[in-house]
Amino acid sequence: MKAIVLTKYRSPDFFELKEIEKPKPKDNEVLVKVFAVAINSWDWEILIAKPFVNRLMAGLLKPKRIKILGCDIAGRVEAVGKNVKQFQPGDEVFGDLSRCGWGGFAEYVCARDNALASKPASMSFEQAAAIPQAGLLALQALRYKGQIQPGQKVLFNGAGGGVGTLGVQIAKSFGAEVTGVDSTEKLDIMRSSGADHVIDYTQEDFTKNGQHYDRIIDVAATRSVFDYKRALSPGGVFVMVGGSSSLVNKLLFLGPWISMTENKKMGLLLHKPNKGLSFMKELFEAGKVVPVIDRCYPLNEVAEAFRYYGEGQVKGKIVITVEHNDNS
Repeated sequence: MKAIVLTKYRSPDFFELKEIEKPKPKDNEVLVKVFAVAINSWDWEILIAKPFVNRLMAGLLKPKRIKILGCDIAGRVEAVGKNVKQFQPGDEVFGDLSRCGWGGFAEYVCARDNALASKPASMSFEQAAAIPQAGLLALQALRYKGQIQPGQKVLFNGAGGGVGTLGVQIAKSFGAEVTGVDSTEKLDIMRSSGADHVIDYTQEDFTKNGQHYDRIIDVAATRSVFDYKRALSPGGVFVMVGGSSSLVNKLLFLGPWISMTENKKMGLLLHKPNKGLSFMKELFEAGKVVPVIDRCYPLNEVAEAFRYYGEGQVKGKIVITVEHNDNS
């Protein structure tokens, strides 16, 4: 089968299209014929080997334990292991494979059965691939330290990306008043996702404009912990989904202290793959959440897709489509 293999860190130039052996499912695994796979920030971080913890996971000097990136996949079950009961060949599935080896940038991948869910018939493979990690990061952030309530004010920083465009829609489905923050080029996509208010971060600092929010979710956090605290309403919650490593350390140190001494909660989201995926299916089928897909690239253009991702101008998600000939 064909697969995109990462041979070195740092650059998309080190992706190579190779012919490798088609995997065989273990007893509790499913072999999936991949039709679509999304690019996530985690894929990018492994590619550039930053933060350093990604080297510990994928391989210290070069990719070794994770050679084929891509964890959000959608496809059709080709074969099942002898202990798999919930799926059978022909079932259409999707899910996040970040805890079972990745491997999505390929024609076939094996995954544990508990990492997959049945894909709704009304959902395209491209839409299905765009949901698992980004959608559940947003959903889990909205449920962090208590479920969001109707009428609450929610701010998403980075609202024009994959997590943000899904997060805005999820928050609106809960009845929240949503503010989206991103670059000038992404104001329209935030509005079309349902944001009630939009802020261009190049023109305005949302932590210094006097507004207060019940929940701030930051996908690209770089500000001071105290800046976020200032922008929270009493009883408010700040959730860091992504951002600078230095802020992670400060948040782990100062967050518990602020949470204990003030009526504000601050923390770092620890992603739980696939937890809430059935709820995301319900939102999609109800027409409340539709993934925003910026561009689709074929499998042999993964390197070009990552170059575009690295420019930082992606609106929503980038999806890789995988075509199969009649014999594959």
